Amino acid sequence: MAETEQTAKAKAEAKAEKKAAAGKAAAAKAAPKEKKPRERSDYVARLKTRYENEIRPQLTKERGYTNPFQVPKITKVVLNMGIGEAVADRKKADTAASDLSAIAGQKAVITRSRKSIATYKLRDGQAIGCKVTLRKSKMYDFLDRLVNIALPRVRDFRGLNPKSFDGRGNYSLGIKEHIIFPEIDFDKVTDVWGLDITVCTTARTDDEARALLGAFNFPFRQ
Repeated sequence: MAETEQTAKAKAEAKAEKKAAAGKAAAAKAAPKEKKPRERSDYVARLKTRYENEIRPQLTKERGYTNPFQVPKITKVVLNMGIGEAVADRKKADTAASDLSAIAGQKAVITRSRKSIATYKLRDGQAIGCKVTLRKSKMYDFLDRLVNIALPRVRDFRGLNPKSFDGRGNYSLGIKEHIIFPEIDFDKVTDVWGLDITVCTTARTDDEARALLGAFNFPFRQ
């Protein structure tokens, strides 16, 4: 009789412990998770430091700005690759996105068609290219590599077109071969694609934007 009571008591205690453990697990699951603070980096892009210490005061003096917010600045850089071969081979788009990610230092996004075009054997939602938008330090680092490393490697380079502005202070240029960037290993490349680059600024006129990019040593044709 005593053994039966002890067994029942042990079972009751085990059941109670199990119930308590289940309650704690449910409470822990329902409780909001504490977000770990992001690690702040002390890295500052070279061109950003140059803009704040040299270019901004220079433009303020040359153009007579009275308010520091009037001085134009670069807000973002958009890189875009159109891959026509991706219609027949989806792997082409993935390869191009991988190369663009290496060039930009940020993951590229696959762009897809918005409608079907039977003439080009294009279906709605099919991968046709890739793009990436750069801001802050990554934007300045890319422009630094573009001006000082990539453009000088272009074959028969004679300078950038000084008229390729859109009337609102944004500048666009085209690169015929993406292999001019040092991040691309020429020996491993199977296809060479073009690259469109758009530099967006807060300039109100093309003349202001041209002065800003010129201060960043963009090699415009004279």
